[in-house]
Amino acid sequence: MPWRNASTADRRGKRRAITDLRPDTGAALVPVVGTAVAVVFAVAVIGTAVASRGGQQRSPEAAAGLNHPAATVAVGAKGTPPWPAPADASAAADAAGLPMARMEGTVQHIHAHLDVQVDGQPVPVPANIGVDVHRGTMSALHTHDATGVIHIESPVRRQFSLGELFTEWQVSLAADHIGGLHAGAGKQLRVLLNGVPQTGNPAAITLAAHDQIAIIYGTPRPGEAIASTYPFADGQ
Repeated sequence: MPWRNASTADRRGKRRAITDLRPDTGAALVPVVGTAVAVVFAVAVIGTAVASRGGQQRSPEAAAGLNHPAATVAVGAKGTPPWPAPADASAAADAAGLPMARMEGTVQHIHAHLDVQVDGQPVPVPANIGVDVHRGTMSALHTHDATGVIHIESPVRRQFSLGELFTEWQVSLAADHIGGLHAGAGKQLRVLLNGVPQTGNPAAITLAAHDQIAIIYGTPRPGEAIASTYPFADGQ
């Protein structure tokens, strides 16, 4: 398969309440006016705080840096696993064309999952791909732990690709290789999306909510188990 790219009783009650607040002096109106002013002030303060937080989350600079199509190539090292997260996450994200921000975006928030196997053995997808723990920033496409869960938390809606993730990981990926492992001599590089074998350039795969991606390198084995789904946590 190719890549998929108010009631009447309430009103009467309110009229009675207003009538009760009409003594000759009018003094009973003072607490009501004071309370109303306090409520308006509180609402204004809360609204300002919410707007301020929302403005921080939108991060105009990060949004502007995402106004281009998702990358369809994955550049990085060509060594053998394990492949750790890069020491300079910001530089790796820049190589992927993804800006860093101090807060996670909230306009688009989805998760996918990635499994990597080499010769029948799982290869860890490390924590903090796309996360610069030294500068306190992260890209919209990142990992938080070593479960293989991919987080997309973006200030704008756009497609994100497997190629962008692998460039952030600094691991080269193409149809014939992953890192320094090349297809040939009985070894194959297979990619499955939700259990369906894929053909072509794996870096061009775009990520959708709850996608399960498996990248398998090695000689195919009878009866091998390749996950087609992933048990995402509630809320993911």
